[in-house]
Amino acid sequence: QVQLVESGGGLVQAGASLRLSCSTSGRTFESGTMGWFRQAPGKEREFVAAIRFSGNAKYYANSVKGRSTISRDNAKGTVDLQMNGLRPEDTAVYFCARSSLSLILSAIKSTDRYETWGQGTQVTVSS
Repeated sequence: QVQLVESGGGLVQAGASLRLSCSTSGRTFESGTMGWFRQAPGKEREFVAAIRFSGNAKYYANSVKGRSTISRDNAKGTVDLQMNGLRPEDTAVYFCARSSLSLILSAIKSTDRYETWGQGTQVTVSS
C-alpha cells in the first residue's frame, strides 16, 4: 500500500522560498498522478500543482504559477514542490496526494480523484 509523507514546511517571511517534499513508498512512479493541495484555516482544500507521470505533464494553480515548480526524483522516491516568492496568503497546511490514474486536466484539480493522502506539512508565511 502506498504511503505518503510530507516534509519541508516551516515559518518563513514573505518573499522567502521553501521546498516541500513528498516521500512515497511502493511503486508509485510507474503510473498515475501526484498532486499538491493546501488547506488554510476555515477554507476548503485547494489544488496547488500536479504532475502526471505519463509524459511528465505538470499543472499549476493560477495562484502559484510562475512561483512554484513541481518535480519528481525517481532515485529518492519523492515528489517535490519548490515555492518561491512566498506570500502570507500561501499560509496553509500542504498535502501531497496520489491518484493511480493518469488524470486529465479537467479532473486533476479535484480532491476526490486522489486515493491516497499524506498527513500534511504546515507552511506559515509572515508579512
